[in-house]
Amino acid sequence: MRKFWIDTDTASDDAVAILMALRWPDVHVEGISVVSGNVPLEMGVRNALYTVELTGQDTPVYPGLDRPLLREPSYAYFFHGPDGMGGMNYQPTRKPADKHAVEAIIEAFRAAPGEITLVTLGPLTNIATALRLAPDLAEKIPMTYIMGGAANQVGNITPAAEYNIWVDPEAARIVFHAGFPILMIGWEHCRGEANLDDEEMAYVRSFNTPYADFALDCNISALKANREWLGEPGLSLPDPVAMSIALDPSICTRRGKHYVDVETHSELTRGMTVVDELGVTNKPPNIEVCWESDPARWKEALYKTLR
Repeated sequence: MRKFWIDTDTASDDAVAILMALRWPDVHVEGISVVSGNVPLEMGVRNALYTVELTGQDTPVYPGLDRPLLREPSYAYFFHGPDGMGGMNYQPTRKPADKHAVEAIIEAFRAAPGEITLVTLGPLTNIATALRLAPDLAEKIPMTYIMGGAANQVGNITPAAEYNIWVDPEAARIVFHAGFPILMIGWEHCRGEANLDDEEMAYVRSFNTPYADFALDCNISALKANREWLGEPGLSLPDPVAMSIALDPSICTRRGKHYVDVETHSELTRGMTVVDELGVTNKPPNIEVCWESDPARWKEALYKTLR
């Protein structure tokens, strides 16, 4: 049984990614830490708790940092709806754990060094803070899958930057240079053919399970914004795509290790993930980048967990 830890700013696509991990046969999610991002912290905690409850699991949910390291919070209601979940206003009955997320992260990885895969679905504030407080964590995390950035692609919050990295670029920079294995899965992997089109959404609905209904219902605002604002053909699910690769790494079909840095000073390119694809800086590679992924296989991974 593989052990996962999920760090998230739980809105609609995060919730589907969490559900996938909780329902994957050989994965045990040790804990879920929540960070400010798509929605304010308290809302993200509530959405994570509801998702855990829906799957019948007892995975602990830990509230983390309620703002970026140096920046003002920026929320994505415009994309995910007023509650981050398409206005569905889900209400869990369970309560969050009474331990702070950063403390929980440090304790979990120290207790099981080299055993827990880290999957991040939001801004990297919690992880950067944990690394600052406990630098030894870097040698205890065997693998990290980061949904974030855009590998020499256009961004989805500015022309240059992907939302998670843009929200807290200083945190991303700390994590990217911390020295542990990272696969960066940019938002480009959810675009175009990787969208769920109308036929595929109808197929999901035909499963007639609470998981399938939840995955589509909570993303109703995201579907509308994705089509009208970004001009995409259907529903794009960046966090579930990244989670599918964490669950089955072969879904990423081409990867390469490169020097990657994060822009923190410019307002124009704030949060841009600058990938030295050609090695022109002569700096040692620090990040593995997923360049290509298999849209059909990511969707099959999703269907497997919603049926």
